[in-house]
Amino acid sequence: MTYGMNRILITFTDTATAVFGVYFKLQSFVFMPVFGLNNGMVPIIAYNYGAGNKERVVKTFKLSVCYAVAIMAAGVVIMQCIPDRLLLLFEASETMLDIGVPALRIISTCFVVAAFCIVTGSVFQALGYAWYSMINSICRQLVVLLPAAYLLALTGKLQNVWWSFPIAEVMSASVTVFFLARIWKRVISRIGE
Repeated sequence: MTYGMNRILITFTDTATAVFGVYFKLQSFVFMPVFGLNNGMVPIIAYNYGAGNKERVVKTFKLSVCYAVAIMAAGVVIMQCIPDRLLLLFEASETMLDIGVPALRIISTCFVVAAFCIVTGSVFQALGYAWYSMINSICRQLVVLLPAAYLLALTGKLQNVWWSFPIAEVMSASVTVFFLARIWKRVISRIGE
C-alpha cells in the first residue's frame, strides 16, 4: 500500500511523498496506543470466550471500543487544530505545509471510524476468525484505498488523493459491521449455551 501510494503521489511532487511519510510517523503516535489496547484485549476476550463468559466478552469489547474511540478522537482534535505545528517538528518547508496541513486534516477525519474497525478486527482474531480481519485489511488497503487514490489522482488535484483514506475507512467500517453482525449472531450470542 505504501509503495502504491508513493507511486501515485510522486506524480504530483516529491514533497507529497514526504508528507505521506511524515503522516505515517505522526499517525503512529495515535494508532500505537490503540494497538496496545488491542494486545491487552485479545487474551481477555479469548479467555472469556473459552470460559463461556459472554457478559465479560461483550463488556471487554464495548470498553475497548470506547477507549479506542477516545484515543483516536484526541488524535483527530490534535491533527485538526495544530497540523502545522506537527509538520514543523519535521522541519517542514512552506510547500510541505501547504500540502501537509490539508492532508493531515482530511486523513484524520477517519480516525474514529478506524478505531472501531481496529478493535473489532482484533475481536475477530480473539474469537478465532482472524481471516475476517485479514479480508477487511486487504479490502481497505488494496481493493479500495489504492484504486480510489489512483482515480482521485486523475482529477489532477493532489488534495483529492487524500480523500481516498476516508473513503477506504468507510468501506472498511461497512465490511466490519457486516462481519460483526455475522460473528454476533453465530458466535457471541451463543457463548455459554
